[in-house]
Amino acid sequence: MQTIRRLLHREIWISVAFVALAFLTLFAFFDLVEELGDIGKGALSNPYRFIHATAFTLLLAPSRLYELMPIAVLIGSIFVMARLAQSSEFTILRTSGMGPWRALKTLLWMGLMFTVFTFALGDYIAPQATRAGQLLKSKFMGQISVGQTGAWLKDRQQFSSYAVNVGALSSDGGMQSVKIYEFNSKGQILATVRAASGEFTDDAWLLREVQRQEFVQPDNGTAAQANAARVERSQLLPEWRWPTGISAEMVSVALLKPERMATVDLFQYIQHLQNNGQTSQRYEIEFWRKVFYPLSCLVMMVLALPFAYLHFRSGAISGYVFMGVMIGISFFLLNNVFGYAGNLNDWKPWLTAALPGLIYSLASLSAFAWLVLRQ
Repeated sequence: MQTIRRLLHREIWISVAFVALAFLTLFAFFDLVEELGDIGKGALSNPYRFIHATAFTLLLAPSRLYELMPIAVLIGSIFVMARLAQSSEFTILRTSGMGPWRALKTLLWMGLMFTVFTFALGDYIAPQATRAGQLLKSKFMGQISVGQTGAWLKDRQQFSSYAVNVGALSSDGGMQSVKIYEFNSKGQILATVRAASGEFTDDAWLLREVQRQEFVQPDNGTAAQANAARVERSQLLPEWRWPTGISAEMVSVALLKPERMATVDLFQYIQHLQNNGQTSQRYEIEFWRKVFYPLSCLVMMVLALPFAYLHFRSGAISGYVFMGVMIGISFFLLNNVFGYAGNLNDWKPWLTAALPGLIYSLASLSAFAWLVLRQ
């Protein structure tokens, strides 16, 4: 049985790698075509060139591969199972002692390896590569604008709350055009800080070229009388250190798509939003999708197994491979549809992320029971 297991694993690995490479090449071509419009832009002495666009496209490849892995696993596995059935090799394996449950166990073990690979790709390699690509592009295109008005965040400390705006991120990962507004527990403004630039440290922001203004409120002031506040002191400082728990990952969340963030970074950002009374529905859905998405490789392996038990004539294998393509595309679309629907209808985040996998798990187990166990 160990020889049979090695045979299946080798064939599936080769087939999945070939399918993933084909899809990845296609999507890389589309990304490169999209980057062609930016070639020649930037500083006249050092513009954005074709070699830079190619490097940026290659750095986006891990995130593309993460998105394509379940589809590649499904199509590659269906091709191997259908080819073995067409050549009657799987029939020989069955007569050699490979029953349905042993075949399922073999494919699930293979799917577990794909699951671990997909998780590592999406949680460690893809976020770092995407961030490196954005920083590479910013060296030639200038600052990375974070939204139309910058990235807005909140921070709540012991006696004050803060509204923070970061206008842009520089090519070295630093901040540009930073504004901080400090409020008391009644919502009255206490101070404003404007800085030309800044950088992240472990537990604080180090701001440069700072203009700080402190306000004094009238004795009987209320939140409605905030406009009555007057400037008590104004300072111009070369540097100013602001203690905060807002990390570089939290600021760059407006730059990086949530699905391209690491799971730990998403969890920390969700905790930050909840602690400051902000909605976190979208990011909670993405967090649970990051948890469940790699497990879809297991579902795809189970879905591919019944194709080994089908009987068809020579030449029909292309039709079953096309069926696998359509199933994979439908899973990808359903995953996105449930994400948007859950965000709009305020569904439970974990259920929104798990439903596509549960639906296809039920379909795959039903197909396994009908086509495999009944034979």
